[in-house]
Amino acid sequence: MPREPVVHKAFEAHARSTPDGIAVVCAGQRLTYAELNAKANQFAHFLTARGIGRGAKVGVCLDYSLDMVIAVLGTLKSGAAYVPFDPSYPAARLRLMVAQLPGLALIAVSPATAALVAPTGVETVDLAECSGPLARLATSDPDVGVTGDDLCYAVFTSGSTGTPKVTAARHEGWFNLLNWLLLEYGLHRGSHHLVLSAFGFDLSQRSLMMPLFCGATQHLLPSRNFDTAMAYRLLTEYGIRTVHCATSVLYLLVDWETARRGDALAGLDQVFFGGEPLSFERVAQWAAREGNTCALLHQYGVAECTDVASSYDLAGRGAGEQGPVPVGKPVHNTDIHILDADLADVGPGEHGEICISGTSVGAGYLGGTGPESERFTTVVRDGVPHRVYRTGDRGYVTPTGDLVVLGRMDATVKIRGMRIDPADVERALSRLDGVREAAVVTRRADCGDIELIAFVAPKGPEPDADDVRAGLLRELPRNMVPAHVISVPALPLNPNGKVDRAALTDRVRRQGGVR
Repeated sequence: MPREPVVHKAFEAHARSTPDGIAVVCAGQRLTYAELNAKANQFAHFLTARGIGRGAKVGVCLDYSLDMVIAVLGTLKSGAAYVPFDPSYPAARLRLMVAQLPGLALIAVSPATAALVAPTGVETVDLAECSGPLARLATSDPDVGVTGDDLCYAVFTSGSTGTPKVTAARHEGWFNLLNWLLLEYGLHRGSHHLVLSAFGFDLSQRSLMMPLFCGATQHLLPSRNFDTAMAYRLLTEYGIRTVHCATSVLYLLVDWETARRGDALAGLDQVFFGGEPLSFERVAQWAAREGNTCALLHQYGVAECTDVASSYDLAGRGAGEQGPVPVGKPVHNTDIHILDADLADVGPGEHGEICISGTSVGAGYLGGTGPESERFTTVVRDGVPHRVYRTGDRGYVTPTGDLVVLGRMDATVKIRGMRIDPADVERALSRLDGVREAAVVTRRADCGDIELIAFVAPKGPEPDADDVRAGLLRELPRNMVPAHVISVPALPLNPNGKVDRAALTDRVRRQGGVR
């Protein structure tokens, strides 16, 4: 780790050494490193002139575009932390998220996104409308002393209270992750990236900054929602070498390439993926095809610990090997502990809670005072205190030292890379007209993906499932909307008077499907 482990300093170094290199491409538009650095500096000077700097938080509600990258880099250069507000989310959800950050300095928007956050009362700045005033500001790097301990970004996760919670990362942890990726996998100026995941995800922050960290070109998918055909076309046309994505997105790309007998994905240098349980059978045949040079790196991590804690190369997966696929060994300056309920280490191969310590551990939940904040705690080993994050995931370590994740200790699941608490969805269902009570369970579909199944007890006539889903889409991100909605006269209760989720799960299992 350098003396100043600050992510945007690496980008600035590339802007000096390769000013004419292409930094970012989106929808036919592009900026060189020198151009991007100058525009980001102008936005940073705009913020600092308004007293926005270290300790401040700046919202970014923009579609993937050159302006989004300018806003993110400019915020970092000012010393502030940026907060993604994904414009693919419903306006109601975005308003709820903004309400969790009462100290938000402002939100960077565009004409296409301003209305989504305008009712929140937080000042918005339209980068398109401000292009004239911004162009008159200095293009030099701002003289702001950012440290590794300063916050760099904060992202939202689903909360059991029905309110999203926001967790923050520090520059030191983010720098450590990007530096590890660069060194471990030999990323370089030719390792051009394609950003595929939605802006609000934790893995998107790594995906956005990694190419700029190593001097490569960042290609952005010019679509608010993931488009498999468009993504594959960009892989084919632009010499992409590296992709970061959720496991479910990897499935889509593999299926698309297999159906069309293409080779763009197989010709990549690597795909970093994770966030969901891996069904190895979904990718095994494609991975084994002759001429496939793409390394598949199966990764594990949580938003509270700068996204990635460990990584495993699927090339090490033996033919016919059964059981969960490992997620590998820890990244640099990170330790993984398997602990029991008393936070004591379990024996080799024994199951316990996965806990993470080291540089990766983030700053915690912003404004958090509830039980979830207690997941950030301290354990003492050999007389030395270690700050750890209790992930709530169960797992064990193999004799070769690889971590295996077995699932959650609570009810949360990961769908398309985002951790979701079914209670969050249940509360949104209960707010819909005509719904008396609701419960949400999960199942694994035939394709291997995790799905949410909603059981709804109506107040009156049975609601139409499509109407229920449409109502949820006005409040929740698309991946939090259940795949199926089942009407029942009443939710079953266990002897303690609580909803019998086991009975609901068993009903889905016995039916072999849903209707």
